[in-house]
Amino acid sequence: MRVPGGVIPGAVPDGEGTPSAAGFPGGTGVSRVRVYDWPTPDGQRGGSPHLHTASTEGYVVLGGEGVLETLSGDGYAEYRLAPDTVLWFTPGTIHRLVNVSGDLDILVVMQNAGLPEAGDAVFTFPPEVLEDPERYTREAALPPGDAEERSEAARRRRDLAIEGYLALRERVAADGPAALTPLYEAAAALVRRRVAGWRSIWQLRPLGQAVKTGAHLDLLESGAAPHLASSSVTSADARPATFGMCGHLSAWDLHAPVHTSG
Repeated sequence: MRVPGGVIPGAVPDGEGTPSAAGFPGGTGVSRVRVYDWPTPDGQRGGSPHLHTASTEGYVVLGGEGVLETLSGDGYAEYRLAPDTVLWFTPGTIHRLVNVSGDLDILVVMQNAGLPEAGDAVFTFPPEVLEDPERYTREAALPPGDAEERSEAARRRRDLAIEGYLALRERVAADGPAALTPLYEAAAALVRRRVAGWRSIWQLRPLGQAVKTGAHLDLLESGAAPHLASSSVTSADARPATFGMCGHLSAWDLHAPVHTSG
């Protein structure tokens, strides 16, 4: 298989000259979010508004009722969430989860596993915070401590993001999607220094898996299938639950898998 630029950095041969890439199918990440039921400054309940700079995000609603509020190139919109709802949104979509029933439960599928964990997401903090990288870092981080301390910090962070989001929503209503430009510029500035590290994650995981599939197609087209002999089943361990951007977050360590075939 011909690949622009040669072999994918970090790819490991799987025994037949095809590059292998560990991880969940498609280089995606999977987590479960039980959306916060905490009251918000505008009388709702829910999580922290934010955007992703490089990754598409998908939802599969497992239970409960809610609303997804978005600001994007289409302006402001609301989407009803109910069991079995499936939707997704592209980078740059500011999104806020509102927990209407109090028990909104979502399976989240993230493109580019590893990038969101490495800082792909940016909160909708007020402009004076976004324009100060040191302050942004302080406000976005959750300090070490017990669950109560971290819960209080997560609520303060959420409320600061809602403060910026509500003002931004008003500007979009008045001026249209062009009002999002300052936020996008601030987000790009905040993540710029991280991109070199993100590139290696992208090359190994989603791109690496796509290249591996292409190599398998080359083998099959030639009438050979040596890669099938290395078939296996993999499981992953759950990580400790934590306070996420939108809710109580449960995830799995999909890039340190445990092989269970046999």
